[in-house]
Amino acid sequence: MNQNTSSTAAAEAEWIDTRGQLDTWLASVDGLLAVDTEFMRRNTYYAQLALIQFGHDGRRALIDPLAFEIGDALANMDRAAAPLWIMHSPSEDLDVMAPLLPGGPARLFDTQLAAAFCGLGLGMSYRALVEHVTGVQLDKGETRSDWMQRPLTASQRRYATLDVVYLHAIHEHLQRELEARDRLDWFEHDCQQLKQRASDRGIDPQPQRALRGGAFWSPDKQALLRRVLLWRENTARTLDKPRPWLLQDAQIMALVDERPDSDAAIAALTQGQRALRAPQRTELLELLRRPVTDDEIEATDAIPAPLDGAGKRVLAEMKHDVHALAESIDLPPGLLAPRKVLEELIATRNWPRALTGWRTDLLHDRLMARLPDR
Repeated sequence: MNQNTSSTAAAEAEWIDTRGQLDTWLASVDGLLAVDTEFMRRNTYYAQLALIQFGHDGRRALIDPLAFEIGDALANMDRAAAPLWIMHSPSEDLDVMAPLLPGGPARLFDTQLAAAFCGLGLGMSYRALVEHVTGVQLDKGETRSDWMQRPLTASQRRYATLDVVYLHAIHEHLQRELEARDRLDWFEHDCQQLKQRASDRGIDPQPQRALRGGAFWSPDKQALLRRVLLWRENTARTLDKPRPWLLQDAQIMALVDERPDSDAAIAALTQGQRALRAPQRTELLELLRRPVTDDEIEATDAIPAPLDGAGKRVLAEMKHDVHALAESIDLPPGLLAPRKVLEELIATRNWPRALTGWRTDLLHDRLMARLPDR
């Protein structure tokens, strides 16, 4: 049988559009469960779940979340059997499924992350990993497909099913490699961190730290920036509209810098924003007019300043340490300690959360020793 014929046969899946069908299909699931989703993120804040793909013990299912309320079916299955969910680069999938499975699956195996621990590089695509492990070349034809349409085309259903067909074979291959390299504990720690990030859907309490252009602003101005950013986040969630439809980052910086004192002035700075209507402009005007309190200033973390010459030299030394260590243990340097995390360490002098666990044992002493004495 050639690869095309084999792929076509493998892409057969049961279409599930009722809760009863789903409960029946999940009743016998244990051990290993291949999982993927299709979702749309166009005109809303929250991604819209369009399809869930499952694969277990030679069976495949396409679940239509637009046809019925899935409710607690996934949570019930995960509590009863606690299967290992095999997923590829699942951060967005876990986020979109969080309302159905708070906290994520009990056990998770991220094949993209496992590939990095096995020396295959960061960010390896599912298509490339399938070819590496099985020799099968997958079609990319439905990458930008409209998954909210019904009925799905035969091509869409085949593409979606193939996203879970090879996950079991990939898991088996990478599991052996992780054990042979003695990297299973490190990998499982990172999968737990991935689950934690996906389940923590709260609002970032310090969003101003990402806008480095305000690093040299006064404390009260940084506090006002934080106030407006938090308002945008809460309003975008309430309206279910993308953040940039309300205000773009550059517009927020301009509003805080200039502090317009009239609706007309705000309208001039925010022309063309699709979700910023009269009620939101009124709220925004009140936010900008209200004096910043001492409590707000106290609650606002300072925006890290860009690294100066000395900081850049420390960064170069840390990167050299990370690259040397990564080469010695055959891991991508970006998996061990990304550049932005090193910059955070230099700016704050606090050990980053991203470097906890096994990374602390490897890196803490050598990186902290690079920080100059104050």
